[in-house]
Amino acid sequence: MLILGFPAGVFGTNTYVLAERPGAGCVIIDPGQRSLEGLGELVARHRLEPEAVLLTHGHMDHTWDAVPVSERYDVPVYVHADDRFMVGAPARGLPRDFPAHLLEGHPNTDPTDLREIRRDRTTVRAAGLDIEALHTGGHTPGSMILHVRGEGSALFTGDALLTGALGRTDGPGGDEGRLRTALAEHCRALPDTTAIHPGHGESTTLRAERRLHPFLRPDPVSSHVS
Repeated sequence: MLILGFPAGVFGTNTYVLAERPGAGCVIIDPGQRSLEGLGELVARHRLEPEAVLLTHGHMDHTWDAVPVSERYDVPVYVHADDRFMVGAPARGLPRDFPAHLLEGHPNTDPTDLREIRRDRTTVRAAGLDIEALHTGGHTPGSMILHVRGEGSALFTGDALLTGALGRTDGPGGDEGRLRTALAEHCRALPDTTAIHPGHGESTTLRAERRLHPFLRPDPVSSHVS
């Protein structure tokens, strides 16, 4: 499995390209601010053909270039139904005191082909990949982590789980208890070797995060330890 990525824009949002191999179809995850050019370079260098865009959640730094990317490659964009309301109107998902100037340049419109994921564990099939959308909520109402099996197991966790830290839950729609419960449910059965690719910062492994977050461990008793 080919996993490529780079931090996009002033928010440093990790934008990912996922494919079975070079010269194949690909899926784009969280096209951040000013990511269009970087994505174009990766797609050309590895001879890839984008087939879909997936959003881990609706915050503006993860949706910023969804419109131009989907238009350039004529592909659908997937988002959880509970976060659709903020994709084309990013201020709706932010605190009222969020600096307005940081939203300048966002398209402020929905992609032409915006598709809702409504059920937990929905599988999106694109580019020869089966991508399981695991609903967590907690960071935003529609936050998801995306599970992909290939040569190994990989999780694209958006802002639900970062390297060494639980995602923030102090914004609109945040709920730490819900986030912990959902992450525990979705991660317990996965192997320690599962790669974790977060929305910001460096990648990690489930083994490393289990050392810090006992609730992620397979033992159900451990899930009650904070």
